[in-house]
Amino acid sequence: MTNHWIDIQNSDCILIMGSNAAENHPISFKWVTRAQEKGATLIHVDPRFTRTSAKADFYAGIRSGADIAVLGGMIKYILEKDLIFKDYVVDYTNASFIVGDKYKFEDGMFSGYNEKTRSYDKSTWAFAMDADGNPKKDPTLQDPNCVYQLMKKHYSRYDLDKVVSISGMNKADLVKLYETYAATGKADKAGTIMYAMGWTQHTVGVQNIRCMAMIQLLLGNIGIAGGGVNALRGESNVQGSTDHCLLYHIIPGYLATPQASQPDLATYNKANTPVSNDPKSANWWQNFPKYSASLIKSMWQNDTPEDAYQFLPRLDSLSAMEYSWLTLFDKMEKGQFKGLLSWGMNPACSGANAEKNRKAMANLDWLVNVNIFPNETGWFWEGPGLDPSTIKTEVFFLPCAVSIEKEGSVTNSGRWMQWRYKGPDAPNGQKPDGDLMYELMKEIQHLYEKEGGVYPKPITRLTWDAIATDGVFDAHKTAKLINGHFTRDVEIKGKLYKKGQQVPSFAFLQADGSTASGNWLYCHSYTDAGNMAARRDLTQTPEQANIGLYPNFSWCWPVNRRVLYNRASVDLQGKPWNPQKAVIAWNGEKWVGDVPDGGWAPGTKYAFIMRKHGHGQLFGPGRADGPLPEYYEPLECPVKEHPFSKTLHNPTALTFDAEEKAVCDPRYPLVGTTYRVTEHWQTGVMTRNQTWLTEAEPQVFVEMSPELAELRGIENGEKVMVDSLRGTIWAKAIVTKRLKPFTVQGTIVHQVGLPWHFGWTWPKDGGDSANILTPSVGDPNTGIPETKAFMVNVRKA
Repeated sequence: MTNHWIDIQNSDCILIMGSNAAENHPISFKWVTRAQEKGATLIHVDPRFTRTSAKADFYAGIRSGADIAVLGGMIKYILEKDLIFKDYVVDYTNASFIVGDKYKFEDGMFSGYNEKTRSYDKSTWAFAMDADGNPKKDPTLQDPNCVYQLMKKHYSRYDLDKVVSISGMNKADLVKLYETYAATGKADKAGTIMYAMGWTQHTVGVQNIRCMAMIQLLLGNIGIAGGGVNALRGESNVQGSTDHCLLYHIIPGYLATPQASQPDLATYNKANTPVSNDPKSANWWQNFPKYSASLIKSMWQNDTPEDAYQFLPRLDSLSAMEYSWLTLFDKMEKGQFKGLLSWGMNPACSGANAEKNRKAMANLDWLVNVNIFPNETGWFWEGPGLDPSTIKTEVFFLPCAVSIEKEGSVTNSGRWMQWRYKGPDAPNGQKPDGDLMYELMKEIQHLYEKEGGVYPKPITRLTWDAIATDGVFDAHKTAKLINGHFTRDVEIKGKLYKKGQQVPSFAFLQADGSTASGNWLYCHSYTDAGNMAARRDLTQTPEQANIGLYPNFSWCWPVNRRVLYNRASVDLQGKPWNPQKAVIAWNGEKWVGDVPDGGWAPGTKYAFIMRKHGHGQLFGPGRADGPLPEYYEPLECPVKEHPFSKTLHNPTALTFDAEEKAVCDPRYPLVGTTYRVTEHWQTGVMTRNQTWLTEAEPQVFVEMSPELAELRGIENGEKVMVDSLRGTIWAKAIVTKRLKPFTVQGTIVHQVGLPWHFGWTWPKDGGDSANILTPSVGDPNTGIPETKAFMVNVRKA
């Protein structure tokens, strides 16, 4: 989230799209309700009429997977009717930047496409540069090659009738959506977006969010109170785990994973350190060498960063087609893995194309499953369709402590890091994850020291005891190491910092090995002043209280800033666009309110300090599938062509050619989607083992409209079979008006929905995972599977 939970109350208009927040993120909805009580409008756009829809002032139905058509149409509406917040757009976005002559777009394809590699040469999307090496600009926004004009041209195809035709949305609803949300593009208005997996789990997942971010920039809704692009995380610490490198392409602090073509630290830093010649660009990533050296030093404290860089694993590329989830299990199925550590995960149910995942695990020599209850992954060999006598995989199950039985921090969706204290001891000697990880690595180090092995230094020289006290994992020592300390006496800006002293903030990190920090973003979270995440002080200044910043309650990265990009909430003189809901303000001497996004005086630096050129990116030339979001159908879909171009699917999508896709396949005429319910959590490992929750939601179900039920002769509560190209599951039919047929290009298209929380281990009659139905296709930027739009059939059992 660019903002935070409490800030939602400051919105004038809340658009929830790609989320059912009332059921799946109920704490967030407290603040949505607070905003409504103050007069805000809540809009919900979703394929189903959910509890969120019931609380909304306005609901609009949409066929799953058609989001960019609707959002692209909103961009056209805003630009054609000149509803942009012009001062904001000109001063703070790259709307005025001139794009080079090599850039082209035709029939759904951008310039630079390589059909063999299914990837783009992004250099053809580069900006035209002036003599000083900075992007050329046209502040009048008239140049035909400026971003603003290219956007107008690109989205001119997204007219109302075409958007209605492909999305299935009612035209009156579409116009009302555009009118209502575009009205926030004024200095005294704020609009926010709340989204979740309904947007990300698509082959255009990143571009769904990019598209909304562009709308927010056009309307001046980034950096302000009640604004932002706000992701609703599915667990209490998803944000924290991502910050600390849950994903293959990053290491802690969103630093790029080193590549094989970067043999030394200098080469790695150069590849990831942007250079700007514009003195007004803060270009904050120019500090990349400080963050990388400090991270490396935190792991190997007895080596120089240059030497220890050699210990880091390196990838052949950062492509999602090489190392992401779907590819991992595809290679596992082909016998390219010997073992798998499945820690706190249940891929036998949670992964797309779940039967493929289960068969892949049967090709392993060993599998270690760490979890709180027996589950489908640890017991996959007993699963439907598998013969244990033919499976060679040796499976180890490590029961671990649950969250209340261990101490440590969680970082919530709003980036608030909060310290949780240990409750009861775990029963039967079960240990927290930190203890298991610490002891496992100590044993590996012992074996390497005793027996040797290939390239032992990264393991034997790792300063692993830095996270333990007397041989026991220590959450506080780990948090202190993540914050960082000085490895020797250092003088910075005339002040001496002693060896071992905690680094006060990331502005003090150094590139020479004199600082060690496990994550630069968290540098300031556990200083000599104490554990900032443990704070529970509700005091605020009047300015802070006006919008509910609560800066002394817990801690927020970076440096306790509650609203990201907040320099865009003021004009070039430091005066808030909306003084009634000021995030920061310049009082003539200093900034007041939130921690400013850079402490420079107003007008001296561009607002978006993390961007190389200092501007919010309407035109984003870094994505794998194009610098502007373009509408593509899901890889399984009910149409053969769409109205905006001749390119049906994302040409860069992660896919496996040997696996068939259902496109206008009469065997699978229904759009399927998966979602959560309030009573169950993730794959249900925790909640399916609670009798009162299985009583509330005992079995997998499939929701369908009365029209589809009549067409198939299905009664409410009947057992039905749901088929896809991957497999079949049974489910109980829920016939409900929450779902309705959509008219798509003149044809009636039905949609059905299933929760994905179930599996065959428990309860015994609960059914199996909806992910048996979902395809192995994903977003080219992240590799996230497309489980929100695929094709199925439903029939009576």
